[in-house]
Amino acid sequence: GFVFILLVALRIAYIYRHIVVKGERCTSKAKLHGKTVIVTGSNTGIGKTTAIDLAQRGARVILACRCKQRGEAALEEIRRESGSSQVVFMQLDLGNLKSIRSFAESFLKSEPRLDILINNAGRTGQTEDGFGLMFGVNHLGHFLLTNLLLDRLKECAPSRIINVSSMAHNFGKIDFDCLNSHKALGLGTSFIHLLQIYCDSKLCNVLFNHELAKRLAVYLGRNTGLFLQIILKPITAFFFKNTIQGSQTTLHCALQEGIEPLSGCYFSNCTVRDLFAKARDDAAAKKLWEISERLCGLL
Repeated sequence: GFVFILLVALRIAYIYRHIVVKGERCTSKAKLHGKTVIVTGSNTGIGKTTAIDLAQRGARVILACRCKQRGEAALEEIRRESGSSQVVFMQLDLGNLKSIRSFAESFLKSEPRLDILINNAGRTGQTEDGFGLMFGVNHLGHFLLTNLLLDRLKECAPSRIINVSSMAHNFGKIDFDCLNSHKALGLGTSFIHLLQIYCDSKLCNVLFNHELAKRLAVYLGRNTGLFLQIILKPITAFFFKNTIQGSQTTLHCALQEGIEPLSGCYFSNCTVRDLFAKARDDAAAKKLWEISERLCGLL
């Protein structure tokens, strides 16, 4: 009974680790001299590894991180590892709408270009504005940041946005009543509740990506010659992948030539994947966008 189930589970985990988690690698040889990239949450993990690779390719990399001490420590490490001086730390707390607006204002004043925006950061808890932190940071903060920087991205086209999500979105749901009344995806504090809220926030990422791609398609239809790439990638089995493996799809989506027709698609292991119907729900994506606009004060 139990031993058999355990052995089967271990076998599945072994296969998953060696086939899915190992994954494909970004093969692009692209250089990024003259290009500017923002990577949120780039003081650690996959974000930091991504920043190192992009800096090595010649990009001017903006490390958008919440903690000044950790951000400055990462800045020194990334400059040393990449051999590039074109790496800058700018403080950004995605759990604080005022901080996001301040970051965007400073960036737009000091940096003439934005070619790639990588929405990578994620946290748990509650924001200073009273939002559930996984909703506030994992979705709402990046929603506001992207909207504030969108005109600069359009000006620098062809440009790309990479929204980092996870396969957990498959288990997510969005309680719009809870969002409207409590500014959170859920109210529980147990491990199971928090895990569900994490999955819900990842579904928000996918729906944001879906609606943004639709809105940009309308914009692009009126302005020929401009292309803005929107790609979503999951961090597959985050507890197994090392940071180099975990960064490959982000890099593929940021660098690979010829994937522009796949704007708005979901990438896993450097390959386009199909989405369940709930992750392509036009009505839910539009409703989430409208609620997000109101909560961010964009209306």
